[in-house]
Amino acid sequence: MGSFDTSMCRLADCFSTRGQAAVELGSKRITWDIISDMWHPDSNAEGILSVGMAENTLLHTTLLEYINANSKLSPMHLTYNNGSMGSNALRDAVSHFVNRHFKPFRKVEPSHILMTNGCSSAIEHLSHLFLNPGEGILLGMPYYATFIADLTLRPEAEVVPVPMGEKDPLTPEAIELYEHAAIEFEQRTGKKIRAVMLCNPHNPLGRCYPRQTIERLLKLCQSRHMHLISDEIYALSTWSNQVDKTCTFNEFESLLSWDLTALIDPGLVHVLWGLSKDFGANGLRVGAIISQSNRDLHTAAKCVSLYSFISAMSDQIITSILSNDAFTDMYIKKNQQLLSQSHNHLLQIVKKNNIEYREGCNAGFFLWINLGKKYLENHPGEDATKPGFSDKIFNKLLYEKKVYVAHGTAYGSEKPGWYRVVFSHPLLWLDEAMERILSALQ
Repeated sequence: MGSFDTSMCRLADCFSTRGQAAVELGSKRITWDIISDMWHPDSNAEGILSVGMAENTLLHTTLLEYINANSKLSPMHLTYNNGSMGSNALRDAVSHFVNRHFKPFRKVEPSHILMTNGCSSAIEHLSHLFLNPGEGILLGMPYYATFIADLTLRPEAEVVPVPMGEKDPLTPEAIELYEHAAIEFEQRTGKKIRAVMLCNPHNPLGRCYPRQTIERLLKLCQSRHMHLISDEIYALSTWSNQVDKTCTFNEFESLLSWDLTALIDPGLVHVLWGLSKDFGANGLRVGAIISQSNRDLHTAAKCVSLYSFISAMSDQIITSILSNDAFTDMYIKKNQQLLSQSHNHLLQIVKKNNIEYREGCNAGFFLWINLGKKYLENHPGEDATKPGFSDKIFNKLLYEKKVYVAHGTAYGSEKPGWYRVVFSHPLLWLDEAMERILSALQ
């Protein structure tokens, strides 16, 4: 961080309440500081090794070779092109790709798609357009941490976390807890619950929702006239779990593949997808809102989409990638194979060291593991119920061993000591990370 002159301006005088909230949140956000000092075995051996950020680096070389061979801008790319909702060519390419891979019940048309500079912008748009300040959106625990800021910071909506207790968050029985949370919030605040935020495949649990759970959730949304926002950014990052042999695995089913007519007003259903995860391209900043039955949403987006305009370079690159069936088929298959291998490699280390983990994942990049339990085994005098227990382990990992894992508390963990570890990296990276983690627990 650079140095600044001392200002006489008091926070309350110089910032709006929204700005003050951003200052408070920004003071706690260390992610960007971490990635500015990332470990590399040759160029930055003293840096921070990240297995906390959901980045997939397994096929970067393959993707870069394709991009470098197929990047070609035209004069049109130096203009506003076809507008801020994505070029015609890009929306054609996305609809073509989605129709091939998501098995939609109703063919996805380019007019159903709003392109944004990443799915965070897409989520913020939907929160801004569907919820008034103070109104609620349900989010099951645990959850992807950044959903909180995406949904609340600028839209000023209220995330209502849904505690699961001892229930599996992905089972049909968990849906009654959503209804309880909605009733409690509305009685307590007098405000409405307007939407449910879903992540399928689930982040951080790395599993796909069974059909029965989604059906119950659709019916609940219809009964309460709530929007269902389905973030499917890990849709094609499913793979074969070679270790947890006794588990039952659910295959991924996009909400686009459902016949919704008997379950919910289709205008309440919105699907998100992007290239950050399935194509390991966080930096290209490309996301999509697919809403097939809500014309007013697309009309409203003509205003707000200016603030999520994709760069012409990313627009052209992604159009080229998604239009090339041979390349995308090869890439998806290879990515799934490598994710399975990396998961297997990480899990062998975890099991060898008797670290508790949540079994049965077959999607995404992450393993949900209980480092707190292992820490207690090595430090029998410690107490996990005391405030700061999880923070103590997190700080030891980050500041003493320079390894970054995602803090379970920030991800809505209801029990202390749980963390999310990302395995979508080369095996050398995972070996180094686990060596540091194990050292920190001693």
